[in-house]
Amino acid sequence: MKKLIETSEYAPYYSKYINDVPQGDIIDILAQQNEETICLLQDISENQAHFRYAPEKWTLKEVIGHMADTEQIMGYRLLSIARGEIISLPGFNENEYVRNASFNNQTVKALIQNLSIIRQSTVHLLKSLTSEAWVRKGIANNSEVTVRALAYIIAGHELHHRKIITGRYINSVEFPSS
Repeated sequence: MKKLIETSEYAPYYSKYINDVPQGDIIDILAQQNEETICLLQDISENQAHFRYAPEKWTLKEVIGHMADTEQIMGYRLLSIARGEIISLPGFNENEYVRNASFNNQTVKALIQNLSIIRQSTVHLLKSLTSEAWVRKGIANNSEVTVRALAYIIAGHELHHRKIITGRYINSVEFPSS
């Protein structure tokens, strides 16, 4: 699926994510992102994974957990709309999800593995969809969205957080060396 998304397919809030996704087959992009994200995170130590760049900001573990939670939620929306769901799908409060999770009690390796498994599931789901399902529209968080827009939102959300991980965590002068 080439990038042929219309702005009418998603809420304006998601433009910041969709606009960052490169041209190309979205399934290939998502699969490649999985490899790139694992490569970025695989050498992070437990000590480094507890780093937060400011007092009220998430730890790196919490960011990874948030990425997985969000993809799982977007994946559920994608599946529901692809299958013709007509009810409005709820939004979610990302800060409450992180606050109520136990990401800091999990190993960074487990969090990375979970993120990767969720991405693999997303890719497999997308590969199974018909061309009609890709353009199916539903309502999520009180806004209309298409299945293909959700695929791009998933990719853009991961890119957004990888930039934050690189810029505010890994490249921070305060980031632990090990």
